[in-house]
Amino acid sequence: MANTYTTDVLKRQSYDVVIVGGAMYGSSVAWFLASNPDFDGTILVVERDPSYEFASTSHTNSCMRQQFSNEINVRISQFAAEYVKNFRQFMGNDPRVPEPVLHSFGYMYLADTEAFAGVLRENQKIQAACGAGTRFMTPAEIAGEYPFYHLDDIVGGNHNLVDEGYFDGNTLFDWWKRSAREKGAEYIANEVVAMTRDRAGRRVESVTLKSGETVACGLVVNASGPRAARTSRMAGIDIPVEPRKRYSFIFAAETPLDRDLPLTIDPSGVHMRTDGIHYLAGCPPDDDPAVGYDDFIEDHTLWEEKVWPVLAARVPQFEAIKLSYSWVGHYAFNTFDQNAILGPHTEIENFIFTNGFSGHGFQQSPAMGRGTAELITYGEYRSLDLSPFNFERIAKNQPFVEKAVI
Repeated sequence: MANTYTTDVLKRQSYDVVIVGGAMYGSSVAWFLASNPDFDGTILVVERDPSYEFASTSHTNSCMRQQFSNEINVRISQFAAEYVKNFRQFMGNDPRVPEPVLHSFGYMYLADTEAFAGVLRENQKIQAACGAGTRFMTPAEIAGEYPFYHLDDIVGGNHNLVDEGYFDGNTLFDWWKRSAREKGAEYIANEVVAMTRDRAGRRVESVTLKSGETVACGLVVNASGPRAARTSRMAGIDIPVEPRKRYSFIFAAETPLDRDLPLTIDPSGVHMRTDGIHYLAGCPPDDDPAVGYDDFIEDHTLWEEKVWPVLAARVPQFEAIKLSYSWVGHYAFNTFDQNAILGPHTEIENFIFTNGFSGHGFQQSPAMGRGTAELITYGEYRSLDLSPFNFERIAKNQPFVEKAVI
């Protein structure tokens, strides 16, 4: 569907909402806005690459978990699980819409120190208070349910089998994009290269496209993923978001496990899970700097020197495995506190952020898209109070830290 619903011709010269970026977040906001009967404005989504070849959306592992250290992040993922499981209903019972499956085999956070085990216990209390099924497990309990792990160095772990695992996130993306377009949102293949503010500097009056057109706007939504800082700078705003490489590996085991492998977060930072008939592993590089927006070059030593040894040490059956393929994607990494940046700028009142999700973007997109659409339509969040993520905390240098970042 990538190109089917995108044009390169503007229908008008002014839009109530201009969304910069048409991938997961641009399309989520566009769909929730276009679907809201109380919103009657015009929407323009500007996407620089309608093939989405290098978008974070195209490189996601589509994972979902409730194991966060902040209550609001737990609530956001609980809505995401509800949304995925009832996707067709949320899409108006459109019979064309498929019914994605949430593969709920859970996350398994492993702790190799008493200090980290203590963090897991505290997180479990927060999650349980929200109704999540997370439980802290001793090594003996883990071994009883998942005997394939090597646990000699592990002192405990958190696991939740309810609404945690992975789903086909691109199904949501494709249908948000298609349905938003059918409901009147306009998608254009172009790139925002500049913004013009009013004389007082309090509002963005227009955006300039790479093709030369100037488009007047009521609101601007920054949905630029890892390029968020570049888009914000066009309005004279600095935000702490940068592209960071994240590696994914698909592999087959000579002797497959006799049950699903939870999405296991090893203390080394490597994670692994069942992926259909194969397995998926991922990790950040040991040296994790900001990278160029177009830098998707793989470090092929990472598999041999870091990932495979960790897999084999944690799951001895993974000593005999074969790498099928791999890829690099970009996190839109918020260096300030690894949480999303939402809401309006503190001075430029019509500039709205949906940025810095630090790897949580796919699972948070239903709630964050809905909340941003509510903010635009009503001037407030109505379904979930997302104000802890507002840009204001950055202006005040008050981090809202999320400890459970993979």
